Amino acid sequence: MFDLSFTLNDIFAFIWPVIPFIGVAALLVFVVIFLVLMERKVLAWLTIRKGPNRVGPGGWLQTFADAIKLLFKEDIMSSETNKILFTLAPIVVFAPVMVIYGLMPFTEHLVAINLAVGLFLVFALSSLTTVGIVLAGWSSNNKYSLLGGMRSAAQAISYEIPLVIAVLSIAVLAGSLNMIDIVKAQGGGIFTWNMWPAFIGFIVLFICCIAEVNRIPFDLPEAESELVSGYNTEYSGMKFALFFLAEYAAMFIISVLIVTLFLGGYTSPLGFYLTQIPALIHIEQAFWLVAKVYTIIFTIIWIRATLPRLRADQLMAFSWKFLLPMALGNLVIVSVIKFLGQL
Repeated sequence: MFDLSFTLNDIFAFIWPVIPFIGVAALLVFVVIFLVLMERKVLAWLTIRKGPNRVGPGGWLQTFADAIKLLFKEDIMSSETNKILFTLAPIVVFAPVMVIYGLMPFTEHLVAINLAVGLFLVFALSSLTTVGIVLAGWSSNNKYSLLGGMRSAAQAISYEIPLVIAVLSIAVLAGSLNMIDIVKAQGGGIFTWNMWPAFIGFIVLFICCIAEVNRIPFDLPEAESELVSGYNTEYSGMKFALFFLAEYAAMFIISVLIVTLFLGGYTSPLGFYLTQIPALIHIEQAFWLVAKVYTIIFTIIWIRATLPRLRADQLMAFSWKFLLPMALGNLVIVSVIKFLGQL
């Protein structure tokens, strides 16, 4: 006898993991569209320009117009490119960012993938984007694209080491690699945030995260003045858009990561919530997270409008000569604080 209920349960078990993925994808698209518009408006304000002001009221629909334009642009590939790897590269860059979104705790219960080693998985996935950029440069069969990809690999290796050491200090403080546990350990208000005992690590992580997403002053892989746009020179249409979609999505997610590890995550800086109604508490938690995240994003955009691009030798020297010793020193300080706190 055919058991219909058993079949429906199987279908539900198969579909259920897809639901968080769809939610993450919708959130990612909304975040990127808003971030692109926000950056244009903030940069215009900081550099005394008008910014987008034609498409829609106050230029608010400019990003949608750009998205539609890229969607309908022709996908052109040179006859000399490796077509399979050329097509695969934007996916390798973009896909890990979507998974990382699912690992971030936006409220106490709003986390798609809650793992005991969530923090470790975040950095394991983030390293795949560098592989995609190198793949894009190599498969383009263009010397400028290849040089941009190689720069990305060198930059990623240089800045991931102090970044991971800075994050290791947070694992020492919290005694866990679970993202929820790290946030809960900072739940007593602004004075219990990890930023205070690990302030040096906070600075190191902030700088390294900017370098990891190739933002000014660390955007050497796509230095337009030298490389004709670097690793993405040969890309057009939606393949070109996927690289920048991943970049802006990564900018949001590194801001969430910084807030989660050092600034209390979704917890209130007051040490208590303004409401005791469970449903409203979750809304308040999301509000505090978003407020902190967009403060970090504004700072990143401010830095872009202020600082010039570093030379390649300056970029490498800054990591190995300054950030790495600072990260090691921070780890020692945090370890001593943790040891003394257990006496």
